[in-house]
Amino acid sequence: MQLFYNPNIDRSTENFTFSEEESKHIIRVLRKKEGNILTITNGKGLLVTSKITIANPKKCTAVILTSIEKEPSTSWIHLAVAPTKNNDRFEWFLEKATEIGINEITPILCENSERKIIKQERMEKVIQSAMKQSLQTFLPKFNPIISYKDFLKKEHKGQLFIAHCEETEKIDLSKKAVPNKNTTVLIGPEGDFSSTEIKTAFENKFSPVSLGENRLRTETAAIVACTTLSILNHG
Repeated sequence: MQLFYNPNIDRSTENFTFSEEESKHIIRVLRKKEGNILTITNGKGLLVTSKITIANPKKCTAVILTSIEKEPSTSWIHLAVAPTKNNDRFEWFLEKATEIGINEITPILCENSERKIIKQERMEKVIQSAMKQSLQTFLPKFNPIISYKDFLKKEHKGQLFIAHCEETEKIDLSKKAVPNKNTTVLIGPEGDFSSTEIKTAFENKFSPVSLGENRLRTETAAIVACTTLSILNHG
């Protein structure tokens, strides 16, 4: 099955027109014709089957045949991650975390951050593509980049953790986290969080956790955290 994405469809939608970009892909690349069946999600849990009514590479239209509303996850995995200097590595993290089943991602600017600007639209497209490839019906929320201090000022509910590299007492995330609870994890830049940032996290009720004995790259640490929480919730 190939999954398409459009945030504008809902249960009341009867007919649908794909964008010119998607129309061209459907008709010229996938070679779909009138009468062929396509599956679409709105990224909010709705999964619909549709039949192509006009196979035009500039304006492909379809009629909705069936729709199913998927139940959302009972728990929420939120990672606040410092973007990596190498943009490809951050995109890799977004892709894999989406496949695993993350719910929310916030890029954070830390004292040791080497990358301070990201392309929001590009990152959102990476996530959308990963959602479609992994046949999921819920699109992870990708927030605009924010400073570490401002992020901590926001209200965060559920379990709060920070994964840092300082030699202090830490409990493994797999043992510290309680399954099926909303969880936020802070992942620092390649130079790690500063001592001041770690102290500030503690003051804001974030508990220190370990992601294993090895020192991990930022994107690897984020994937380990996401995978650990996903297994706890669904394993």
